[in-house]
Amino acid sequence: MASTYDVIIAGAGPIGLFLACELGMRGTSVLILERDTSPDSPFKSAPLGLRGLNTISLESLYRRDIMHLVTKSERPKFFTPKAGYTFGGHFAGMLLNAELLDMKKHKYRLNGPALCPNGTILETFEKVLTERAESLGVKILRGKGVTALTQDDNSVTVEAGGETFTGKWLVGCDGGRSTVRKIGGFEFVGTKPECTGYAVLGDLENRGSLKLGFNPSQGGMSIIGHAGNLFLLDFDGGAYDRMKEITPEHINTVIARVTGTEAKITTLKYASSFTDRSMQVTQYRRGRVLLAGDAAHIHSPLGAQGLNLGLGDAMNLGWKLSATVKSGTTDFALVDSYEKERLPIGAWVLEWTRAQVSTLRPDLYGKALRKIISDLIQTTDGNNLFMDRVWGLSMRYELGDEHPLVGSSVPDFELVDGDRLGPRLKSGKGLLLDFGADERLEGLVGKYAGEVDYLSTSAKEQLGLSAMLVRPDGVVAWAAEGNTDVDAAKAAFERWFGKGAE
Repeated sequence: MASTYDVIIAGAGPIGLFLACELGMRGTSVLILERDTSPDSPFKSAPLGLRGLNTISLESLYRRDIMHLVTKSERPKFFTPKAGYTFGGHFAGMLLNAELLDMKKHKYRLNGPALCPNGTILETFEKVLTERAESLGVKILRGKGVTALTQDDNSVTVEAGGETFTGKWLVGCDGGRSTVRKIGGFEFVGTKPECTGYAVLGDLENRGSLKLGFNPSQGGMSIIGHAGNLFLLDFDGGAYDRMKEITPEHINTVIARVTGTEAKITTLKYASSFTDRSMQVTQYRRGRVLLAGDAAHIHSPLGAQGLNLGLGDAMNLGWKLSATVKSGTTDFALVDSYEKERLPIGAWVLEWTRAQVSTLRPDLYGKALRKIISDLIQTTDGNNLFMDRVWGLSMRYELGDEHPLVGSSVPDFELVDGDRLGPRLKSGKGLLLDFGADERLEGLVGKYAGEVDYLSTSAKEQLGLSAMLVRPDGVVAWAAEGNTDVDAAKAAFERWFGKGAE
């Protein structure tokens, strides 16, 4: 008799793997079904596989003690601003200066190892996540793309690679052309493309006026890398047939149109295309089928938000789905909070990327918009505003509590013993952090001992807080300053951990 898994995940990319790790660390049985027979791809290795990780993503990895394994460069323990310029991201090719970061604008942000964004290589990232997932008992089957699914009140059955598999839940992490999304009946809405983009690796000659980095132009934008990698944004209305083979002749025609130079690719090694088509599902769950990552939302890669958005989906969903599986009930309120929290974040990213495309439009409207935004970014406040958005510093879920920390990432407190708070979330449990040694709070944990750890300590900088309840994803569920409202704390415990309590 075939095994029934708690969760089947379609797709062994970084989102599916990270979600599998979040589930596996809680004892949830997980099967990943991946269409491709091998994880190897030139588009995952350097330089085409380079991706950016923002503060929110780095915090997630830091809290699971794998940040140091996936970042492209060694990270300092603290960010120390200095005179001059340090790349802090960009908006449509307009550079942000990390040296202008003003931490005073972020009351509940503390300087620490996960503060500043960093790069990663997809090949490295996926290897680390694969090893971690398999060490947690996750089963990965390659060459098994999902082709059909049926579901009832208790389970989902899928067909993949000529075999049938059954799980209590199915999560589609199978990319922008998601089969799970299509056959699962999800509505996918948004905007049509204005441009076609190209990621190219080859030998570029006659570069002329094209400099390394971002080159906005009257035809769109080109991005020149150090290792023969070239990115192009061609405002063709998305007319290019992306099913066709990309030839050197076509790329050189696009280079001429976009840059207005005589630059040419003499040897084309690899090339792929994309568009700025921006779409999102209207719901993240249909029955026992869920979506995460590009399966739930697609958009232009401008601003390096795609990987971060998907990792945020996985971090948010993992513990909720695991607790629901463990409870054995058909009360899906906790799982449905995933959609409530993540759908608005996805919608914001689509807006953010659409705005960047708008500033690059090769007409007078785009030129005017670009000039205004460029002027804004040149100011200290403007630079900080854009860094806030790119880094994710002010990202907050609306959890129905007026306290500004509730719904936000928990500060990475430097504790009195010299440790930091981030690694204390390595177990994947929630955490009740008590700076006041309140016996009433400690007593609350008993019922939820399998789901929540208790930590009574003090910190170098406590930000005026006396206690807080932190969800497994590092989001603050309840916070107190001064006198503790124990009833409010009880309500937060029950809302977020009642389902998994023994």
